[in-house]
Amino acid sequence: MAETSDQSRPLAGASDRPTSSDDEESALTGIRRKRCVKCFTCVAALLLIQAIVIVVLIFTVFKVKDPIIRMNRVTVTKLDLVAGTTTPRPGANMTLIADVSVKNPNYASFRYQNTTTALYYHGSVIGEARGPPGRARARRTMRMNITVDVMTDRVLANSDFASDLTSGLLTMSSYTEVAGRVKMVVVKKHVTVKMNCTVTVNMTTQAIQEQRCKRKVKL
Repeated sequence: MAETSDQSRPLAGASDRPTSSDDEESALTGIRRKRCVKCFTCVAALLLIQAIVIVVLIFTVFKVKDPIIRMNRVTVTKLDLVAGTTTPRPGANMTLIADVSVKNPNYASFRYQNTTTALYYHGSVIGEARGPPGRARARRTMRMNITVDVMTDRVLANSDFASDLTSGLLTMSSYTEVAGRVKMVVVKKHVTVKMNCTVTVNMTTQAIQEQRCKRKVKL
């Protein structure tokens, strides 16, 4: 009876036995997965590093800084006075030459359009001037002369001129606007610089007695 029982048991098929080729294929699949994970990790790390570097550059090197406009000096010319007085001759013009500098603190050039300067005397426009477009190179300062022809007839017609003439000091205000663009790799900014100055001219020496300026930058 024992022999009959042993003979009736099914034998394991040859196909159910693990082979060496299956083990090799499984090992290769595992190696490929590990390599894929490593490659994906490396690519993700590189992209993250690049993103961090770009963000740091944008907020440091590539950050757009305000151009600085200054009025360095104002020269009075062609002030034709009545002989022996400090009164301008009627119909004559007075010319102001303003030495203006535009400093560009950025790592890219600042291209600006026509500059506009208006001169006021107690709120009334007495002169206007326009300067040509230009370019301030990266981290450089560009200087230019702006000539303003003053209409003395408007000055003489102003009711405050008599008191200013007695003091010998003529106080005027100017408004200068420079609009342009700063472009750095991935950053492009339109910039407008506005400057208001108050200038006091000594009528006797025709020199600048006092000068005060305030600027405002709009990005």
